[in-house]
Amino acid sequence: MKLNDKKVQSLIKAGRPGKYTDGYGLVLTINKTGGAYWQWRTTGPTGKETTVSYGTYPLVSLAEAREKHRDAKRMKLDGQNPVAARQQAKVLAMIKAGDTWGDAADEWVEVMTSRWSATHLATVKQRISKYLGPLKRRPLTEITSPEILSLLRKIEDRGHIETTKRARVIIGQVFQYAMALGKVKQDPSAPLVKVLKTAEEKHHSAITDPVKLGHLIRAIRSYTGSEVVRKAMVIQALTFQRPGEVRGMRWDELDLDAGMWTIPAVRMKSTRAKKATGEPHLVPLSSQAVRLLRDLHPVTAHLDLVFPGQRGQGRCISENAVRVALRVDSFPNLSHF
Repeated sequence: MKLNDKKVQSLIKAGRPGKYTDGYGLVLTINKTGGAYWQWRTTGPTGKETTVSYGTYPLVSLAEAREKHRDAKRMKLDGQNPVAARQQAKVLAMIKAGDTWGDAADEWVEVMTSRWSATHLATVKQRISKYLGPLKRRPLTEITSPEILSLLRKIEDRGHIETTKRARVIIGQVFQYAMALGKVKQDPSAPLVKVLKTAEEKHHSAITDPVKLGHLIRAIRSYTGSEVVRKAMVIQALTFQRPGEVRGMRWDELDLDAGMWTIPAVRMKSTRAKKATGEPHLVPLSSQAVRLLRDLHPVTAHLDLVFPGQRGQGRCISENAVRVALRVDSFPNLSHF
């Protein structure tokens, strides 16, 4: 006998636990505490008995329970598993509500912040913002390899081959992070390694011939531009340190009597953790380097930086200042190189 709203309410009010059928397998189960549940006992794809739940009364009315039951029976007739379909629908709803590639990227960047240097962190954020914006609102599980390839091709078509590679790496690392959290099962960017262009290998300019190196050192010493820039180039040649570390040299890092330059870990190229806790880098100074720095001392010793920029404000000379100084037209006698 079919149920009606009046009968359901009276059964619950009377506190009569049991199972009451509405027909076609739909059952109202009332427990000892008065809770009422809409259910359907059926068999799954493997033949094992399973329970499809439609919710509790009165949150789910009799009419709503019947509608849910009809939908579930249609799914089963179509060969689908009603329980699995409902679980999948819940997962998709959760993904569409918040589990996008952009959400995962934000979480990944937050985790990596303590490991990266400030410069690398800024670079990653800039690449995501500039090149990967179209992925931000896309659900992780809906992003495909062709979709990513189309996005990367746009960067590639501009001739930015290395940037394309870096962007793919970022996409892949975000997917790896999402996989670790169980949000996705695979990284759709992985197969693209074999279909993207490879940047032509280029070697950095270098003078390896001792005679030509001598010409360069003499040319630097005779440079008629900024004295601070000239001395910075000589120090770099004498110490073989990275340009950024030389340009940022500070007077309190130098012990000219001992002939030692102590570069703190925070100024070295490394991870954020090593910058914070790593050992300083010790650079012995030759007598030529010590003599050059003593000559420069009266000029810039009143400042923290050994090689201050012309604009002041506590900044060192720029990378571009040294690059321009090293151009061939700055050293006419090097034009035969």
